[in-house]
This record gives sequence, structure tokens and C-alpha cells, in this order.
Amino acid sequence: MSAFAEAAFGVDSTLPEQLSRNIERIEALTQRLVRALATRRPHSPGVEMPGPDLFATATTAWLKLLAEQPERVISQQVSYWGETLRHFAEAQAALARGTLQPPADSGAKDRRFSNPLWEAHPFFNFIKRQYQINAQALQEATSALDLPDTTDRRRIEWFTRQMIDMLAPTNFLATNPDALEKALETEGESLVKGLENLVRDVEQNNGELIVSLADRDAFRVGENIGTTEGTVVARTKLYEMIQYKPTTAQVHEIPLVIFPPWINKFYILDLKPQNSLIKWIVDQGYTLFVVAWKNPDPSYGDTGMADYVSAYLEVMDRVLDQTNQKKLNVVGYCIAGTTLALTLSLFKQRGDDRVNSATFFTTLTDFEDQGEFTAYLQEDFVSGIEEEAARTGVLGAQLMTRTFSFLRANDLVWGPAIRSYMLGETPPAFDLLYWNGDGTNLPGRMAMEYLRGLCQENRFVGEGFDLMGHRLHVSDVSLPLCAIACETDHIAPWRDSWRGVAQMGSPDKTFILSESGHIAGIVNPPSKKKYGHYTSTAGFERGEQHWLDHAQRHDGSWWGRWGEWLAERAGNLVKARDPGEGLGPAPGVYVHERA
Repeated sequence: MSAFAEAAFGVDSTLPEQLSRNIERIEALTQRLVRALATRRPHSPGVEMPGPDLFATATTAWLKLLAEQPERVISQQVSYWGETLRHFAEAQAALARGTLQPPADSGAKDRRFSNPLWEAHPFFNFIKRQYQINAQALQEATSALDLPDTTDRRRIEWFTRQMIDMLAPTNFLATNPDALEKALETEGESLVKGLENLVRDVEQNNGELIVSLADRDAFRVGENIGTTEGTVVARTKLYEMIQYKPTTAQVHEIPLVIFPPWINKFYILDLKPQNSLIKWIVDQGYTLFVVAWKNPDPSYGDTGMADYVSAYLEVMDRVLDQTNQKKLNVVGYCIAGTTLALTLSLFKQRGDDRVNSATFFTTLTDFEDQGEFTAYLQEDFVSGIEEEAARTGVLGAQLMTRTFSFLRANDLVWGPAIRSYMLGETPPAFDLLYWNGDGTNLPGRMAMEYLRGLCQENRFVGEGFDLMGHRLHVSDVSLPLCAIACETDHIAPWRDSWRGVAQMGSPDKTFILSESGHIAGIVNPPSKKKYGHYTSTAGFERGEQHWLDHAQRHDGSWWGRWGEWLAERAGNLVKARDPGEGLGPAPGVYVHERA
């Protein structure tokens, strides 16, 4: 055994052999970890934390409260001290009685504390209850601040929740009974495996600590996910266009093209045959085209929203040429739906009527309420992103992954970190989580135009969004449309999506509300019969709550209902179109490029 291990861990020859070997492995892994962390490229300070103005706002609000309502501040402190002392006294009394029986917890169930020891063991019960007391005190102190600006309040409350989640006792080895029990059972093997997982994650992410949510060795795009048969029929600097091979003898005359978001990769719609929306659409008798976007590198730094809209125009031209048609139906998902709405506004102003109908998946066009992104969409963070994009040419996938993960920190950061790093578990072989970790960069210019012009300034529903010589407005979208939003979507909240649709100028609008969230609500095949959906005849004149109050719930997936809507706008049946060999098989080459 090395001298380092003996000095660092106080080990001697009396330790079990397995434990001694594990300690030596920890030494080697620690050196690897240090080397991996040293490769991390520094980010602009603005993307690492809120700016000084927010800290000054919080400090000023607290000083104002102290000056104007000192009794309230003192009352809060005394209440916190009293709860803490009472908690300690109860624990001491239980020890003095020799019962060692902690008090029953009557609070709401928290799955972080599901181990029975959190209730049965005095030490862990004491730690849990004190954490709950601390968390309540922090929340009450935040809510007491006089913050007239709603945005400041939402941000401070959001960052307070982040601190509370970060300081949970489950996040620390000494106060996590699951991790301690497993470490003893395995003679430290679980901790060594956990350190191996940690080192792997840091090495794979160029010095950044991003927790792997899925086993990266379990899937191969084009082999066991993303396998629907098709052909790459066009390739440009910005995209590949895939035409899928028909599975029916006849297809609808009017072709369909899907524009997926370029924040992630398109195979979310083609994970496995049993949950592939792409395969389902082909099986319904459609000539389907899907865009696979390029994963941009720093050379794409000057690529902007106009370039993506131009790509939409090119794709549509190619689809019409490929099928010898004058009309097509289109689908836009998330940010690609937002861009589709911009494109349709442009068409309206140009008098271009090539699009027969449009479908929007979880699409925002009205950004008045920034929702859970409020913390990030203020000037301090956006300026930091701007500096980062100017320096690197892109808004990096790792930075975006971190941002989205902390919107659900317990589920996407702390929980997976505990399982991987403390318990030494291999991440699950879960296709959706694998896709979630296969992110893409955004071109710097496009990211800033989107963040400032759409998210921050909300021009598309306000004064208009200037693009390609036109001032575009959401009310210009006047063709038949169908929008699908998801009930628990925290990225594109359904109420915000509904408000954008309500402002579109189309007299023929259908809105479907799927149960579940941003991904699971869309990737919801009829065969699973897992999530239902809502429709309503209430119209768009009296607000989203009125629409929901008069909605009818339907069992199962929305796919079939949308399929009926689309079939009515897809023309007659014609002989199926075979894409041929083209430039190679689906899913193409761009989808394999990692950020």
C-alpha cells in the first residue's frame, strides 16, 4: 500500500484486504479526477451565478425589513431558535429516558427520506428534522422580504429553493444512510465505483461536472434507437433532410415535414419502434420528411435566426420538388415550432401559400410569463451568455444541459448524483434519458436573437420581430393549425402555449392538452395507454382557464386524434413514394456528432 493512502486514510495492515485495495484505487482515481478537472474551460462569470444587482436587491430588502419591522425579523429568528432548541431538547429527553425512539414525522412525505432509518434511527431522524426546520426558516425569511418587483421575488425564491435542495442531508455521505449502509456492505466498493462514475462524467464533459442520467454504452443511434428506415435525400451546411420509406401501398397526396428543435436531436421522435412517432406517422400512410440539424461548432457563431428560417424555406422547396406537389403540411416542435410560426408569418406577408396546415408541439410564441426560466432570462445571465457566445461562437450544450437540469434539481441533479457517486450504481439503460444527455450546441448569434428578441422582449406578440426585411407578428399565422401542449410541461407551460395560439390569426384552430410533460406528453404512443388528453369546444376568446373548465378528458394518446385532424388536410391517396438510395440511410451523419 502506498504511503499516500496510509497518510490520507490512516490505514494499517489490520484492514480487510478488499478495503485496503479500494483505498489504493481511490488514490489513483483522485489523481485522475484532478487532471480531468484541470481541463475545464472557464466560462464568463455571468453564466455561473446571478449578478451583483440581485444580491444588492436582496440585501437592501432585508435591511429595509430590519429597519421598518425589526420585531418581524426578531420574531422570525426567535421562532427559528425556539424550534431548533425544542427539537434538541426532545432528542435529549428521549436519550435520557433510554427510549432512543424519535418522534413520529407528521409532515408531507419526501421520497428523499424513504429509508426507514430516517424515522427509526435517532441520529438520522434528528438530522432530517433539523434540515426541515432550516428549510422552513429560509423560506419564511425570503417570503418576508419587501420585493415590489415580481421578477426579483421569483428569482430570489428560486435561488433559495436551489440552496435548500443543495443542502439536503441526503447529498452528503455522512448523513445518507443508504450510502453508508452500502459502503459497509461492500467494504467500500460502492464508494470506489461511485468515484469511478464521477471521474468518468468529468472526463467525458471536458472538466465539467454533469451527472450522467443514462448508460451511454447501452444505445447506438441507428442500431437500437433511431432505426426507422429512411434515406437522407439532401444535405447542407445546416441540416440533413430525411425521407422515410413508406410502409403502406398508398400514401396521402400532401407530404408532411417535421422540424425538430435544434436544442436536442431529432431521434426523440424515433427512440424505439414501439414509441416512435416517426414510425407511427409513416404507418398511417404519409410521405414523411424530417430535418436532422447540424450540431454547430464555433465556426457557426454568426449563424442567426434568418439562416434557420431560410433553411425552412429550402426544406419546403425540396419536399415539394421531391413529391411533385404544390402544398405540404408542417410540424414544428418546441423552438422549431416558434421558428415555424415566424416562417408562417413571413409567408403571409409574402403571399406564399405553400403550407396547407401547421402543427405545433409544445411551442411558445408568447413569452410574457417567463415561468421557471425567470431566474435565467434576466440581464445578468443573458449578458453572461452573450459574452460566452462571443468568446466561443456557441452557446454550449453542457451549459444548456446544466441549466435545464437545475429546473428539476432533485430529479435531474441531486438524485442521480447520489445513485451514481454515493451508491456506485450504473446509470439506467433508459432511452429517453440517453437522448436527454446527447445535447447540441446553439450558434451564438441565433441564441442571442432568440433570447433577447423573443424571450426577453417578446417582440413576436408585441411590436413585431424583424427578420429578412419583414416585421413578423404572431397574428399573421392564419392557416389551419393544431397545437399540442403538455399539462405538466415546465419548459413550455401549456397556458403560455395556449395564449400564443389564441393570438394567432387563424379561424381554424385546434388545441389539444396532453397529460404529462415536455417529452413524455409528446412521446406517448397509443399502445401504452398511459397518459390521456383534453379537448375543448370553448374557443379562444375567454382565456385558458375557461378553455380548461369546459374541456373533456379522453383516455390514451392524442396521436390518433391529431392523425384524424391531419388526414382531413392531407389530400387523396396516391401510390407510395420510395425515397431511393439518396445520400445514405437514415438517421444520417449529423445526428452522430457530439457537442
